[in-house]
Amino acid sequence: MASLVLGPVLRHVGRDCATVWVETDAPCRVRVLGGEEPTFEVSGHHYAIVQVRGLEPGTATEYEVHLDSDRVWPADDGHPPSVVRTVDPDRPQRITFGSCRFSTQRSVKAPRRYGVDALDAYARRMLRTPRDGWPDLLLMLGDQVYADDTSKVTRARIAARRDLGQPPHGEVADFEEYTWLYHESWGDPEIRWLMSTVPTAMIFDDHDVHDDWNSSRAWRQAMQATPWWQERITGALASYWVYQHLGNLSPDELEADATYAKVRAAAGQDTAPILRPFAQAADREADGAKGYRWSHWRDLGRTRLVVLDSRCGRILDGPARSMLSDDELAWVEERLEGDYDHLLIGTSVPWLLSPAMYTIEAWNERMAERTGPRRARLGERLRVGMDLEHWPAFHRSFERLARVVDDVAAGRRGSGRPPATVCVLSGDVHHSYVAQARFPADAAARDGAPPRSSVYQLTCSPVHNWVPTVLNLAFRASWNFAVERAVRVLLSYVARVPRPPLTWRRTDRIVFGNAIATLVLEGRAARVVIESSRDDAEEPLVTAVAADLATARD
Repeated sequence: MASLVLGPVLRHVGRDCATVWVETDAPCRVRVLGGEEPTFEVSGHHYAIVQVRGLEPGTATEYEVHLDSDRVWPADDGHPPSVVRTVDPDRPQRITFGSCRFSTQRSVKAPRRYGVDALDAYARRMLRTPRDGWPDLLLMLGDQVYADDTSKVTRARIAARRDLGQPPHGEVADFEEYTWLYHESWGDPEIRWLMSTVPTAMIFDDHDVHDDWNSSRAWRQAMQATPWWQERITGALASYWVYQHLGNLSPDELEADATYAKVRAAAGQDTAPILRPFAQAADREADGAKGYRWSHWRDLGRTRLVVLDSRCGRILDGPARSMLSDDELAWVEERLEGDYDHLLIGTSVPWLLSPAMYTIEAWNERMAERTGPRRARLGERLRVGMDLEHWPAFHRSFERLARVVDDVAAGRRGSGRPPATVCVLSGDVHHSYVAQARFPADAAARDGAPPRSSVYQLTCSPVHNWVPTVLNLAFRASWNFAVERAVRVLLSYVARVPRPPLTWRRTDRIVFGNAIATLVLEGRAARVVIESSRDDAEEPLVTAVAADLATARD
């Protein structure tokens, strides 16, 4: 008799379909709401992603999970039934998002330092919230697991398996150890219930693999020279495909995925020999492109979500560094065609940092790429040591994304009617903020030209982590106008730092500490709320920022 190891995780939900992911401890057939799928094996672990079709739009359907003939979910732990709520275009859409969730509340060695897990707090509040107040999507924007910073519990398991005195020491080494991270992160009862009920979309960032992953060509070369890196990156991308990426795909996209087809065709066999070369090819760069596209998209009623792989998809080996290949950026631009009221662009690293940090990263890119060998080496050390590898450090990509956003905001893409908002959702930087962007054409729009979309950077990080006080002070200072001017004057004196094609300013205060954000979209109105977690059993979340981004008249 097979048992449920992890899940169910509700993943892609459309108007009349859904996918549900599970991990089991033995081969079996998994049944959910009339959908049925046999498990596939990877290195002794068993998984299935069940496609459910024929649901009624705009309905809520409770579901059970059966392994062969045995019902294994809902668990008998007092939580409400798990539910599939199909998309209703006329219903307000709630998208909850955040990034950087280190382990779980129960696993950290220093609970005061790490604070209250905002996702756990959100799940506990959902238990007493009516269904019509639940989010329609949980968007996890990177660092779902920390392969390079493991908990005490995971390090003990690693020590029982291999010598911690040898690289990679207490970090995870391969696919098997990656499965432990997901079991730890997703296994808490509250999180498990939340993920069984709220559809999820995910993208990785550096700590899912290693700090500063793909920050530069020099970083890649240094890691590839180590004896342990190849097994790490193979296990990282194979496990990411299984645990995170498969669920990002719609049922039709699953059916069209060549790797998934090979895995399904290998019924009864270990598919690790399929996934290992796949993961290695996905890591490589050839002819200015990567071997697999991790970016994905979905529609939520009148809202279009496009999530960019701004980490693995980086092009670093050619003459010009790029956040995404030209082919992948073209794919992204195609996804922007259509008629929708709101466009959400997910990218793990922020597009719009503080203006001072924009200038520093743009300067560092020029120093590392366009100067002599000695200064270039110094620029490289600064890039890695100070994490100067966000969108402004890939200036060609920064400007191309700016052009795309400007085109959408002006109605030059899609149906010709600009969406009410274009919001870039990000994490990574361990503080949360709302910044509004303005293009030169916005001034003309105020003088009688057709209305344009409101454009925002919405950043929420961390969900459960910490940052030293000195970095908090640095983040706060970087948003100061006087600091911004001083940085630009100084760096313009030593190098020709390009000016951005737009301007942006924060609209509210910076939020430090663990937080989770929710974007509420109703018609053409939009509102964002950032909530901080606190140690209070009665109300574990408190509103830190609440901002109207667009009204119904926009």
